[in-house]
Amino acid sequence: MANLSLFLTCVGFFLVLLAIVLLSLAIKIVREYQRLVVFRLGKCVGQRGPGLVFLIPFIENANRVDLREQFLEVPHQTTITKDNANISVDFLIYWKVVDPVASVIQVGNFAAASQGIATTTLRAVIGDIMLDDVLAQREHINTVLRQKLDEVTERWGNKVTAVEIREILPPREIQEAMTRQMSAERTRRAVVTEAEGKKQATVTVAEGDKQSAILRAEGGKQAQILAAEGYSMALETIFNAAKGIDSKTMSLQYLDALKALGAGPATKFIFPMEFTNLLKPLISYAGEAMQSTADGPKS
Repeated sequence: MANLSLFLTCVGFFLVLLAIVLLSLAIKIVREYQRLVVFRLGKCVGQRGPGLVFLIPFIENANRVDLREQFLEVPHQTTITKDNANISVDFLIYWKVVDPVASVIQVGNFAAASQGIATTTLRAVIGDIMLDDVLAQREHINTVLRQKLDEVTERWGNKVTAVEIREILPPREIQEAMTRQMSAERTRRAVVTEAEGKKQATVTVAEGDKQSAILRAEGGKQAQILAAEGYSMALETIFNAAKGIDSKTMSLQYLDALKALGAGPATKFIFPMEFTNLLKPLISYAGEAMQSTADGPKS
C-alpha cells in the first residue's frame, strides 16, 4: 500500500508539472506593438495578437514581430562621385514592419539585407552626382535613397520611413581646398561689404553737402530779399520825409554844410550854380532882418 501511494503521488506531481508546461506553451501574452506569426506543423496560418493568444502545444509555434519603428546604422561607406572624388558617407535607415507575415516569410535577416541594399544604392546614387552637389544636396540624396530602398523592402513587408545622412567626409586634400575656397570667399565678401560701406558713406556725404549748399543758397536768397525789402522801405521813408522839407530847411542844411567846409584845411571850394539859387532866399531874409534893425532906432 505504501508503494502504491508513493506511485500515485509521483504520477500526480508529474501530471501537474506537465499541465504547467503545456499551459506555458499554449498561452502567450502579446503586447500592443507586437504580433505573433503562427506556424502549424510548419505551415503559416497567419498572425495573432495583441492580447491573450492560445497555441496548440507541440503543433503550433510562433515568431514574435515588433511593429515599432526601428533604425539601422550603416557605417562609413567609401563611394566615388561623378567627378572621381572619393568620399566617406555614413547614414541611418528608419523602418517599420507593416506586414508581419511577409517580414518573417520573405526575408531571413532584414537588417543585414537592408544594409547591403543601402550600400549598393548609395554608391549608385553618389556616382551620378558631382562632389559639390553631394555636399549641398543632402535632402535630395536622402529622398532618393529612401525611395530606392522602399521599392526593395516593400516585398519584405517593411516600410522605409526615412534615410538620414549623418556625415560626409571628403579626402583631406579636398577639405584643405574647400577651406581655402571658403576663406577666399569670406575675404571677397568682406571687401565687397567694405566697398559698399564706403560707397554709401560717400553718397551720404555728397547728399549732405548738396543739402547744405541748397540751404546756404536759400539762406542767401532770403537775406538778399530781406535786404532789398529793407532798402526799399528806407528809400520810401526818406522819400516821405523829403516831401515835408521846404526851401528854408534846405538852406539851413546848406549853411551847416558850409560851416563844416570852413572848418576844414582846404582854401578853395567849388559850389554848383544851384547852390546860389538856394541861398537867395536866405540872403533876402538876412537883408530884411538887417533893414528892420536899422529902421528901429530911427523911430
